[in-house]
Amino acid sequence: MAVDRDHVLRAAAALLTRKSTATMDEVAKAAGISRATLHRHFAGRDALVRALESLGIAECEAALDTARPGEGPAAEAVRRLVRAIEPSAALLAFLYTENQLFEGEQQNAGWTRIDDRISALFRRGQESGEFRIDLTPAWLTEALYGLLASGAWAVLEGRVAAKDFTFMITELLLGGALRREEP
Repeated sequence: MAVDRDHVLRAAAALLTRKSTATMDEVAKAAGISRATLHRHFAGRDALVRALESLGIAECEAALDTARPGEGPAAEAVRRLVRAIEPSAALLAFLYTENQLFEGEQQNAGWTRIDDRISALFRRGQESGEFRIDLTPAWLTEALYGLLASGAWAVLEGRVAAKDFTFMITELLLGGALRREEP
């Protein structure tokens, strides 16, 4: 029987977003395969996390393409981005907590590409006068990541309705990012 790697990764992502300490046995069970089969595809937890990282990066880049961050008002582009990334938010929340992905020389260049594209969106909003200039694009990017992760966890735990995800994140972020006219 052939094992669908994408199915295994998505099952692992679904489990690990709910229980980040899940064992490889638990991941195999969630995917409906044996532990031996799981190990044939992923030598260990690190290999599995790296494969999930690649999936997360691909999904972020696809969301950025869908959101068209260079088009229209920057605030609307942020809303489109959050809406496009919402289906992947739980996976990203898990990856956000995996420090091993962001340390040392083995950091995936995909994260830098994503950071650069999101920072460019915030910079564009600053240059157009939409966003405050006293908050750096790098800080706004990190704030977005934190809100996406927090929102995903709140939805997973049932503390927040999934239908409110995009609205709550964008309103909080943009409410703090929008330039205010001095009275």
